[in-house]
Amino acid sequence: MTVVDDEYTGHVEPGTGARRVLPGASIVKVSVGPMDNNAYLVTCSRTGESLLIDAANDADTLVDVVKRYAPSVSLIVTSHQHQDHWLALEALAAATGAPTAAHELDAGPLPVTPSRILAGGDTVTVGDLSFDVIHLRGHTPGSVALALSGDAVGGVTQLFTGDCLFPGGVGKTWQPGDFEKLLDDVSTRLFDVYADSTVVYPGHGDDTTLGAERPHLAEWRERGW
Repeated sequence: MTVVDDEYTGHVEPGTGARRVLPGASIVKVSVGPMDNNAYLVTCSRTGESLLIDAANDADTLVDVVKRYAPSVSLIVTSHQHQDHWLALEALAAATGAPTAAHELDAGPLPVTPSRILAGGDTVTVGDLSFDVIHLRGHTPGSVALALSGDAVGGVTQLFTGDCLFPGGVGKTWQPGDFEKLLDDVSTRLFDVYADSTVVYPGHGDDTTLGAERPHLAEWRERGW
C-alpha cells in the first residue's frame, strides 16, 4: 500500500493511505476493503506505542502498515459491531499480540472477545497519548468515538467517530427513534463539548471538522437523517 507522508488532506483513495504528523503523535489513515473503510493507526512519537482503530479489512495490508509505521501496537479498538469494521481484527490481534477493546453492547458479534470493555467516560492511554471514550447510541447500541487532546496534538482535538458522524450528517439508523438518539448524543457529547477546530476522522470517507458541520445540525434534524 502507498502511504503518502506529506501534504495530508484528510482524503485517501481506496487502497491507499496518508500520514499526518502532529507535535507528539502521528496518524496513519488507510482505506481498506470493498466498502472503503478507514483504519487509523495513532502513534505516540516519544514511545512508539500505537493505537489501531478498526482493523476493518485487508489484514495483510494493515499488518504491513503496522510494521512500517508502528511496530508496537498497544491496543486495537473496534468502534462498533458492524462486520466491515472488524473483518481483519482476528488476524491483526494475532499478528501484533495486542489486546482488543470495544463497548460491552457491541462486543458480542466480534470475532475476538475484547480484552477490555469500554464505557463512556473511560480513558485509553497509549504512551503519552490519552483518548477520551465517548459512547454514542443509535447507529449501533455500543458505538464509541475516541477524542485525543492535549499538547501531543497541538491543542487541537482529534476525534475518531466510527460511523456516527461524517461530513454532511450522522450515521445510518434503522429503528424508530434511533436517528433522534444518535443526533442527540452527537450534539450533546461531541458538538457541545469540543471546539470547532476539532478534526473529525470518520469510519468511511474524508475528514471534516466540527466547525464545518455545526451549522447544519438543525438541517439534519429537520430532514430526519
